[in-house]
Amino acid sequence: MIRLHGGASWPETPRLEPPIYQRGNVNLEQKQQIGKKASELIQEGETVFLGSGSTVLELAKNLRTRRGLTVITNSLPVLNTLSDCPDINVIATGGFLRHSELSFIGHLVEKSLAELRADTVVIGIHGIHLEHGLTNDFLPEAMSDRAIIRFSKTVIIVADSTKLGKVKPSFVAELGVVSRIVTDAGAPADFVDELARRGIPVTIAETT
Repeated sequence: MIRLHGGASWPETPRLEPPIYQRGNVNLEQKQQIGKKASELIQEGETVFLGSGSTVLELAKNLRTRRGLTVITNSLPVLNTLSDCPDINVIATGGFLRHSELSFIGHLVEKSLAELRADTVVIGIHGIHLEHGLTNDFLPEAMSDRAIIRFSKTVIIVADSTKLGKVKPSFVAELGVVSRIVTDAGAPADFVDELARRGIPVTIAETT
C-alpha cells in the first residue's frame, strides 16, 4: 500500500494480471461462446449485476437487443456497450476506477449495492478451485467482488476452462456461493462432475 496525504492507494501489479484490452483476445472464441450461452440465462425484465472482465463483456454484447432489462455494473466497458440501448436501464455503481481492468472498485461500490437489488449476479473469475474456491489476482478488486457476490442469491460465474483448477493470490468466496458456472468444452470432465456432485451445475458453451 502506498500512503498518501489524507488516504492511501494500492499499487498495481501488472505482472499478475494483463490489462483487459490484452486479455480480451485470449481465448476469444471461447469467451464469445460463453457470453452467448450465459446470456440465455438472463430473462427480459430482470435486474442483473454484470461484473468486470472480458468474458462478462461478451455476455453484455449479447444483451443489447433485450427489452425491459435493468443492468447494474461496475464495468466501464459494459457501460459503454449498453449505453446506446434505449430498452435497457443501466445503473453504474461508481467508485475508484482501476485503469487496467476499467472497473470501479472500493467502498463506494459497496455503498451503491446497499441501495439496490438484483435478481442475478454475473461475474468473471480468474481461479476456480475445488478446495480454495474463487480467487482473483488483485486484492482490492477481490474485496469489491465479495460485496458483489453477496448482492444476490443467484450467482453465475462465467469463465473459460483455463480458469478451472487455478488458484490466484486473493480469495473471493467459497464455491458454495455459486449457483452456476458457464464455461467451454475444454473443462475437464472430472472437475465438472465434482461440481455437479456438490450441487453446482455447469453449462458448457460449445465452440463453433
